[in-house]
Amino acid sequence: MPVLTARPAGRVHEGPARRLGCLESAQPPPRRLEPLAPPSNVPVIAVINRKGGSGKSTVATHVAASLARAGHAVMLGDVDRQQSARQWLRRRNKLEAAAAPILGWVVDQASVARPPAGASHLVLDTPGGLTGFDLARLVMWCDVILIPVCDSTFDRESAAACHAELGSLPRVASGRCRVGVVGMRIDRRTKGHESLQLWCAERGMHFLGSLRNTQLYVQCADRGLTLFDLPPGKTAADMEEWAPVLQWLHEACEQAAAAAAATTASAPIVPPTPRPPAPAARRPAAPPRAEPAPADLAFALTDMGRPTMWTRLRRLLRA
Repeated sequence: MPVLTARPAGRVHEGPARRLGCLESAQPPPRRLEPLAPPSNVPVIAVINRKGGSGKSTVATHVAASLARAGHAVMLGDVDRQQSARQWLRRRNKLEAAAAPILGWVVDQASVARPPAGASHLVLDTPGGLTGFDLARLVMWCDVILIPVCDSTFDRESAAACHAELGSLPRVASGRCRVGVVGMRIDRRTKGHESLQLWCAERGMHFLGSLRNTQLYVQCADRGLTLFDLPPGKTAADMEEWAPVLQWLHEACEQAAAAAAATTASAPIVPPTPRPPAPAARRPAAPPRAEPAPADLAFALTDMGRPTMWTRLRRLLRA
């Protein structure tokens, strides 16, 4: 549901069962998972794949830049411990105003509860090896998930296991979170594109298209840019590859926004229960003040009727 800074300083931990960058506990996870609770009207797009080096940061930064170019207030959340997206944002912030602005949110222990306000779309770059409790907690507030897959046996096996685990989660199984597969470093004119498309169809995966391997991605990443920030004449072929992916993302985000609006409209409005006024604090009663005794009363309370010790002493001395 990141942020993604809007980033309070926090310490990032990593362990065999806590690689999300914001979760670390020596005890077993609780039975009831609590979502990270982003604003309900903000579509959340996560780029997930267990295998490292599959192109998650490239897809996340380009999706964020395309939304920013379309006029949306985009927030790019970095869940990865390597902070690749955050470093890319630092280079982007040094550019002139020609680059569409993108907000940053680093998801750590101090800021996992809610991303900073002011964004209309939230894009998350996730780490490799995201499984189990960490994956379930992240998916609980996602609306769209992209799985980048390269043309190799190892990448396909990892993507198949990731897709199977995602399908077992309630939010994905109910259709509230849509999952799409993007081929990475694959030319559409090669057999790799056709074999990956057939492989996805056999396993019930939604294949969106393939993105070719070009040095433009590397050059743009070094400068904090994306292909969407370059002149159209240099990226015409790449924009054709991105078109079906962005179209599917647009439809998925609209569906998520409509579902959130319907949920908000159908929810009964419960007026707040007035709180009873707090009782006024009672001051402790002051002890009764002793009235000064009159002079005659004070004189009567003395030992005038009886001889005092000094009186006896005087009498003895006189004798």
